[in-house]
Amino acid sequence: MEVKIVHFPETRVAALEHYGPPENEHESAKKLVEWRIANKMFGEKYQSYGVHYTNPHTAAPHQHRVDFCISVTEEVSPNPQQVVNKSIPGGRCVVARHFGSRDNVTVAKHLFEQWLPKSGESLRNFPIFFHYINVGPNIKPEEMITDVYLPIR
Repeated sequence: MEVKIVHFPETRVAALEHYGPPENEHESAKKLVEWRIANKMFGEKYQSYGVHYTNPHTAAPHQHRVDFCISVTEEVSPNPQQVVNKSIPGGRCVVARHFGSRDNVTVAKHLFEQWLPKSGESLRNFPIFFHYINVGPNIKPEEMITDVYLPIR
């Protein structure tokens, strides 16, 4: 696994906030897709992210929180899907690529449990976030590519 320290640029996003059990994340993601289609946001210009405030494997289901996001250049207008304006702050991050299903992103565990303690680095005040490199209904779990970013000082 290749682990790199990079500068992630501040990124404006349209965010759908998910609160609750991980098994309901798909319903939240569907709302963001619905919003994306309604606003014709297709192509490389609009990147997909997940900001993970809690670990879905350890948080109590009612306390689980993740924002599903799409990078944008314009402000998000009020909408029926309740997509809101947010940003992913710029700054130093460690990044590593995960290949395969997003149900168990082992790279995240590696960064927290192995890389971080040995690195001498410390966390910034922003949660781990995922850049979903390939998304869509035709992407099989074994074909998924996800860059995992851990914000550091």
